[in-house]
Amino acid sequence: MSLLGLTWPQSKPAYDGSGIGIAIIDSGMDISQDFSNFFIFSRIVYSQSFVPGDSSTTDKYGHGTHVAGIAGGNGQNSNGFLDTYDIRGLASNIHFINLRVLDANGAGNDSSVIAAIQRAIALKFWYNIRVINLSLGRPVTTSYLNDPLCQAVQQAWQAGIVVVVAAGNNGRDNSSGTNGYGTISAPGNSPYAITVGAMNTNGTLTRSDDKMTTYSSKGPTLFDHLVKPDLVAPGNRILSVRAVGSTLDQQYPQNIVSKSLYSLLPGFFSSYFELSGTSMAAPTVSGTAALLLQQNPNLTPDQIKARLMKTASKEFPASYCPSGKTCPTDASQITTAIDPQTGLTYTSYYDMFTVGAGYLDSAAALSSQDVAPAGAKSLSPTVTYDPATGAVSLVNPTSVIWGTSPVWGTGIIWGTDVLSGSSVIWGTNLIWGSAAPQAEGIIWGTGIIWGTSTTNAEAIQLLFNGEN
Repeated sequence: MSLLGLTWPQSKPAYDGSGIGIAIIDSGMDISQDFSNFFIFSRIVYSQSFVPGDSSTTDKYGHGTHVAGIAGGNGQNSNGFLDTYDIRGLASNIHFINLRVLDANGAGNDSSVIAAIQRAIALKFWYNIRVINLSLGRPVTTSYLNDPLCQAVQQAWQAGIVVVVAAGNNGRDNSSGTNGYGTISAPGNSPYAITVGAMNTNGTLTRSDDKMTTYSSKGPTLFDHLVKPDLVAPGNRILSVRAVGSTLDQQYPQNIVSKSLYSLLPGFFSSYFELSGTSMAAPTVSGTAALLLQQNPNLTPDQIKARLMKTASKEFPASYCPSGKTCPTDASQITTAIDPQTGLTYTSYYDMFTVGAGYLDSAAALSSQDVAPAGAKSLSPTVTYDPATGAVSLVNPTSVIWGTSPVWGTGIIWGTDVLSGSSVIWGTNLIWGSAAPQAEGIIWGTGIIWGTSTTNAEAIQLLFNGEN
C-alpha cells in the first residue's frame, strides 16, 4: 500500500500477512469483497459484539471497517480490468477477528473494550491472533499501573500479542498551556503498547514531502511521563473500505471517494471512504507487524516493537521557522499546517514526544535482520525533568532492550538529538505535573466517550477533513 492507500495493480508481494490474525477492536466490520478471497471466502473468521444491548457485529458507525481496510484490505473492489489503482491495505491476506465495542455513534466504555481484549487473548491459539488494533482512546486519569484498560493491554502483550494503539487527536489542545504536549490517550499510555501518531502524506506517493500532523497527540504521558508516541505513520486523508449506510457514511457523503479516482469504469457507487486521524495511522503499523510475523513467526511483541522503532526513518522535513517567531535552534525541524475549517495555523516540532522513534518504514523493517535479545523488554522509557536546569533525561526500566548494546542504544532508536530543545519546547510545569488537567473531568463527566473524535468541534472535523 502506498502512503495514500493507492497502489498500481501488481503481482502478489513476498509477504501479505497470510496465516496471521488481527483482532480489530472497534465499531465492527461490514462484509466487503475487500475482506474476502476470490469474492467468496470471507477473511472475517470470527465476530462478536460487546456493545450493551446490541448483538450486531456490523459496522453501524463506519470506523472499524475503514480501520480494517488499512490493515488488511485486498483491494478486490478496485482491481478490476478497468481499474487504474488498487486501494488495499498493508497485509492483504490476514484474517480478521471482528470484536465490536463502539456503537452507531462511535461511543463505548472501558468494560466493553477490556472484555474484547480478554476475548482476543482467549481466542489467540484458535485463530493465531498475533496483533490487536485499538484505534480508540479516552483521557488518562491515573497511572497506567492502576488503569484496568492498560492492565488488559499488558495481559495481551504478555500473552504474545502485539497491541497497537492510536495516540489520539489532541495535539492542538492548549487548554492547559502545554501546546498539545501531554495529551496521549489511554491505553496509548501503556509502556507495553505500540502507540502511533499520524503523519500527513500531502496527497502524494513520495515520502519526501510528508510532514507531521498538528492534531496528533503528543507525550509525555500524564502521571507516568512515558516517552510516547513510539512512532508515527500515515494517517491524514487515508482511503480505505467504506461502510455503506453507516453513521459516518450518511453524515459525511463528501468523504466518499470518487470512483473516477481509481477506475475507468463508469458508475457512481464507490466502495471507499476517506478519513483522517491517528486511528488511521495505527492499522498501518498493525499490518506491518503482521508482515513481520509472517516472515518470522517466532518474533515476540517486544522484538516487533523494537524492530519497528529502530528501522523507523529519522529523516523529516527541512527546518522551518515562521517569520517573526523565535524558534529553538536545537529543535531543528519545524513545520506548520493550516486547519481547513478555521484557517488557523499550527506548528509541529519533530521531537521525541511528537514523532517518537520516527516514521514507520515497512520495507526497512522487513529487510532488517536485527532481532532484539530474547527476554529483553521494549517498554517505553520514562523521562525526568529538572526545573532548575530545564534538563530532560531518559530513564529506562530494568531488563529493557534500549541501551543493552550499541546496536540498541537510545541514540540509534530515537536518533542522536532526541532530547534537543527540551527546555524550550516542553519545559513547563503543566506538562511535568502529577495530575491530569482539571478540564478533563468537566469535559468528559462521569461517562467515558470513545472513538477518534475529541470533544471540540474542530477536532471532530479533523476526522473528516484532515489538514492541509
